[in-house]
Amino acid sequence: MRTRRLGHSDLDISVIGFGAWAIGGGDWLFGWGPQDDADSVATIRQAVDLGINWIDTAAVYGLGHSEQVVARALAEIPVGQRPYVFTKSSLVWDQDRQVSHSLRADSIRREVEGSLLRLGVDVIDLYQIHWPRWGSSPAGWDPGSIDEGWQAMADLQKTGKVRYVGVSNFTRDDLARANAVAPVTSLQPPYSLLRREAEADLFPWCLEHGTGVIVYSPMQSGLLTGTMSRERLAALPGNDWRRKGKFFQEPHLTHALALVERLEVVGARHGRSPGEVAIAWTLRHPAVTAAIVGARRADQLHGIVGAADLELGDDDVLTIAD
Repeated sequence: MRTRRLGHSDLDISVIGFGAWAIGGGDWLFGWGPQDDADSVATIRQAVDLGINWIDTAAVYGLGHSEQVVARALAEIPVGQRPYVFTKSSLVWDQDRQVSHSLRADSIRREVEGSLLRLGVDVIDLYQIHWPRWGSSPAGWDPGSIDEGWQAMADLQKTGKVRYVGVSNFTRDDLARANAVAPVTSLQPPYSLLRREAEADLFPWCLEHGTGVIVYSPMQSGLLTGTMSRERLAALPGNDWRRKGKFFQEPHLTHALALVERLEVVGARHGRSPGEVAIAWTLRHPAVTAAIVGARRADQLHGIVGAADLELGDDDVLTIAD
């Protein structure tokens, strides 16, 4: 699989990475419904066999469970073949499984130790601040500041606990504020045919500053795969967050399903799935280093990895945008 250098790091990462959000399971605020851990491990191993060389997870995915499942998969992969491991900080939870947000230095130091333990690794290849702010923390909660949080991240890099540090869901102003403290290796923003806001100011900033970009939800959480329908959406488990997700509601749903029909047309030209076309579209942007794509079963990867070598022409782009 093709690789690209991530920002100013020495990491050459595959243009598609394995996203481990969904394998955290359904028993938390943003769960995806029930998930079999054995299926998750088999899917990660298959992803590596297909050339994917990095996994993106977060402590909060399944409230630690995703990282534990990633550790199980890593233990079954020979050391020389193991993928890079990226994870995230800043979202924490209590004994009642309530999620809140902290950029306090002492919290981030505790979080990295928890992630290292759950992942079973000595060093995290890319450690990211998950969110710069969060709306549902308890009343009176002091989350700290971006300056404090980013300094803590830079300090972790100096100690060798993490190789590189990046951010997720930051605005342009947030990026500038962090970069004044220490260089930002990478940004992880949402980006898809349905969410193009990053093109306006985030991508230009990253190009100017040599910051890598790994986009998430290029298939809009499964909506652009070609396998989502109104019937399937109605049948999703009650603890799948997508039942209430913005793009799974009208009028966005009708717009998305019409877009999928155009993706199918382009996919037929190249022998690729609609999802692969949607991913390849995000990889066309010069600021984008790679895309994070989730899978819950090994067979789903066959509708994903073909995006890595799919070159869309001008006619394809016009069809998609029609």
